[in-house]
Amino acid sequence: MPETGPGAWPGPRDAAGDVRPPPPPSRPPTAGPPPPGAPLRAVAAGLLSLSGLGLGHVLVRRRARAAVSWAATAAFLLVALPADPDGVPALLVAAYVVLLVLAGADAARIALRTEFAGWARPVVAAAVGLALLAVPVAATSAYGSARDEAREQELLDRLEEGDELVTKASKNAFVLSGPDYRSALAIYRELGEDHPGSRAAALVPERLRAYYTAVSTPYRAKNYCTAVDPLAFLRTLPERVDRKLLGDLPGRADAPLAESLYACGVSRLNGSGTESGGTELTALLRTFPESAQAGQVAPAVSGKIRQQVADLKGEDPCAVTDGLRRTSNLVAGLPGTSTTALGAQAAAGVRDGVYACGVDEFEDGKFGEARQTLTDFADAYRSDKRRGHAEDIAVAAEIAGVRPAAGKRLPPSGGAGGTRMELVISNDAPNGVEVLYTGPVTGTVKLKPCGSCRRYSSEATGAARACRAGGTSYPKARLRLPAGEYHFLYKHDTGVSTEVDSYASGSKVKPGYSYTSCTYVVERDKYGLDLPSLPDLLKPASLLR
Repeated sequence: MPETGPGAWPGPRDAAGDVRPPPPPSRPPTAGPPPPGAPLRAVAAGLLSLSGLGLGHVLVRRRARAAVSWAATAAFLLVALPADPDGVPALLVAAYVVLLVLAGADAARIALRTEFAGWARPVVAAAVGLALLAVPVAATSAYGSARDEAREQELLDRLEEGDELVTKASKNAFVLSGPDYRSALAIYRELGEDHPGSRAAALVPERLRAYYTAVSTPYRAKNYCTAVDPLAFLRTLPERVDRKLLGDLPGRADAPLAESLYACGVSRLNGSGTESGGTELTALLRTFPESAQAGQVAPAVSGKIRQQVADLKGEDPCAVTDGLRRTSNLVAGLPGTSTTALGAQAAAGVRDGVYACGVDEFEDGKFGEARQTLTDFADAYRSDKRRGHAEDIAVAAEIAGVRPAAGKRLPPSGGAGGTRMELVISNDAPNGVEVLYTGPVTGTVKLKPCGSCRRYSSEATGAARACRAGGTSYPKARLRLPAGEYHFLYKHDTGVSTEVDSYASGSKVKPGYSYTSCTYVVERDKYGLDLPSLPDLLKPASLLR
């Protein structure tokens, strides 16, 4: 019979009547104090799970939970590797750390009431867990180094990009390559100023020296006009880049730029507009007023003016005069007191050039151009001793425009000597007339209209009656002419229009005679225009005794 009473086990008995022990529980108790050794197991399991390898859950035989840690660690490594300059997103790192902490806490909780697998010892597991904690720390450090190296490599790639831009730009003129040079400089500035501790930044000063060499290539090739813009750009580097990166580069472009401005400006003195050298010489005098090159500007321009004045004796003085005008305009725009005297020299050169050009035009048969040029000369330079001769040539040019024989030779520059004969010109026309003449002497004379005179109906009537009416006072002009061949141009104002009707004639004045000439107007045009007329020859009036 089963025993009853206090302390008796009410469970089943075996065949001998002994009470059998109860089977072990399938799960650890969830209440009451933890079994002996539980804290050490919890610490070991937690440490092993914090490594991200899920080993804490493996020891307490929770492989499904260990798989979560494995999957999370694998996903994290897939994102993190290879190392990127920007690193792993902070949100992802935070989520992974939280997952590891939760995994460690969960493994520790389970280990409080669960024995490890038979092969594991809590003390050894705890030591391994501590050792494995070094894995994330070491991995973080290694990843940081890899990320830093990736950043360095990215910066070195940027440096190489700048180098390639410089190489490309150096193959073209600065006007085309300027954008590439500026882009390369922006890269160097960014590396040197924004990443000062990087390996790329340490190379920037060397690259800037190579940059200076590339940009200044035209100067070393002695292409001075081409070198002006790039050298002017190099002078602005201290405004664009930290001076610490430039080293001794600031100021190095000053002397080459001054030399280039001078050489280019002087070489362009024969040009026009922006190619006249004025831009470069003005920039030189304003930017480097104390330089040796600035002191050479006035002598160089003065020498150019002297050369141009000497060239007026060549084949094309009119072209040389145009050059003198450009030089005069250039001088007027030059700053500083060192060039003040050049203005008078250039103005005198232009004056000589205008006169020489007018004479050359006359000798080349360009009578209309010669007349205009020399008339302008006489109007502009009233105190010039050549003014009278210029006016004579202009008169001869106007006559030669109608009678080319008058332009065979220049009018004499001095007064003709010897005996002079009288020529009396009468005007038998109701309109005024201007008479131009050239020969041994040159000049003009104007006759007033004849108030009582009329137009003749025909040439024959005019020839028979002109200047012969008794009691009529004809306007007269008296000329004293040396002997020689003369050319005349009669300019009648007919009153029909604003135009002047001109006609020319030629005759010889012989010694010992006085001469008369009569001018009149014939109505013979079907449109009613009054046409002037004049006998071809002067009429000797008497023999001088």
